[in-house]
Amino acid sequence: MKKRLLPGLIALFAAQPAFSLDLMETYEKALSYDSGIASALAQFQAQQAASDVSRSSLLPQIGAFAEGSHVNVDPKQGSSNNYRPFSYGVQLTQPIFRADSWFRYDASQFQTDAAQAQYNLAQQQLILDVASAYFNVLRAQDTVTTARATEAAIQRQFEQAQERFDVGLIAITEVYEARASYDDSKSQRIAAENQLNVAREQLARLTGEYADDLENLRENFPLGRPEPMDPSAWENTALEQNWSIQSALYQLNSSEANLKVAKSGHLPTLDLTASYSETDIHGNESTALGQRQQFEGSQGVIGLQLNVPLYMGGGTQAGVRQQRSLVTAAEQDLNTVRRDVRVNTRSLYLTVNNNVETASALEQTIISRRSALDATRAGYDVGTRNIVEVLDAERAYYVALRDYANARYDYVINTLQLKQAAGTLSPQDLIDLNNWLSANARGIEAMAEEGRTLDDPRQ
Repeated sequence: MKKRLLPGLIALFAAQPAFSLDLMETYEKALSYDSGIASALAQFQAQQAASDVSRSSLLPQIGAFAEGSHVNVDPKQGSSNNYRPFSYGVQLTQPIFRADSWFRYDASQFQTDAAQAQYNLAQQQLILDVASAYFNVLRAQDTVTTARATEAAIQRQFEQAQERFDVGLIAITEVYEARASYDDSKSQRIAAENQLNVAREQLARLTGEYADDLENLRENFPLGRPEPMDPSAWENTALEQNWSIQSALYQLNSSEANLKVAKSGHLPTLDLTASYSETDIHGNESTALGQRQQFEGSQGVIGLQLNVPLYMGGGTQAGVRQQRSLVTAAEQDLNTVRRDVRVNTRSLYLTVNNNVETASALEQTIISRRSALDATRAGYDVGTRNIVEVLDAERAYYVALRDYANARYDYVINTLQLKQAAGTLSPQDLIDLNNWLSANARGIEAMAEEGRTLDDPRQ
């Protein structure tokens, strides 16, 4: 996998057909709008610049200088003398041995690698956030669909119960039961509609736009098990490629390099220095000599400058202790991240497999509860079932529809989370998923519509 995910995105987008509003279009909008990914990129670029700053201390330093002054000499005996020296030139300093600068540069490079790992993690998180927000809107839409269907179905049962009571076929208690269920279904529908508005707000936070219609998963979307079918293989991949682990590892390497920086405070430094200057001295006329002082000339100097630290007030030893503790802290942080990633990866692997089994079971549950609802309605028509049983069957059927839709969305999100934990999540996963979306996908709506119309005596 490439270290950076964004390069090549234009080609990926160009290869996709244009849709009205699908997952890839939503992701493309988030790339240009989301402030989190922009901040992560800026932090990565800032750390790259910081690494260049650290490297500059190892390179030659060249500067120009100029100096001028006025000197007045007034001896106790003899005449006074004034002169004005002026000099200018250039100076070169080239570090030859500065262990602290080398180790500090190493630390900055590791910090740059850590910042890049964090940037890659932010890109994966954006992919996951966009997909989660997108499918949460679809999830909320399906919940509203089933809530409205449940309300409509229970309303019909309430109206039928009222009609039967009016002709003396049932007791008033059944009417009260139907009314209570109808009121409850109405409150659930109101809550579902509010949750849909909240889900749309969450998606708009990422894209800057409010989406009215989103393409949904086709009915034949396959729920395949993770490949390879081995949790240990996923765990090993995660330990090698997970960006959180990579970032923590680079932070540990940076801390170890900073420890070397602290230890190098005991070492001498050696620099090569070279300078060239022009000097011009003008003085007043000496009363004793009767002549004006004047000097013009040039000077070139080259040499070595050695500094040996002997005692720095105990600061060097304290700095070593400080950095040694920070290395220990970085080691423990790395261990914590590895343990979290290991557990999270194996848990997500099990969860995805459970999503597959749950969706398969719920698909059969829909068929069973559809049959149970038909039988209960028929029994109610002939007087062998009461209104409470019909209402319970209505609710159970629509709950099965909602749970089946949620199981499919859970499968999609958990699969992406598993790939993120393994460090393999990329825009290509969204492209593959986007190919299973369709503007005409109305699976749960069709089943809910079937529940509203089938066996309805008014149809």
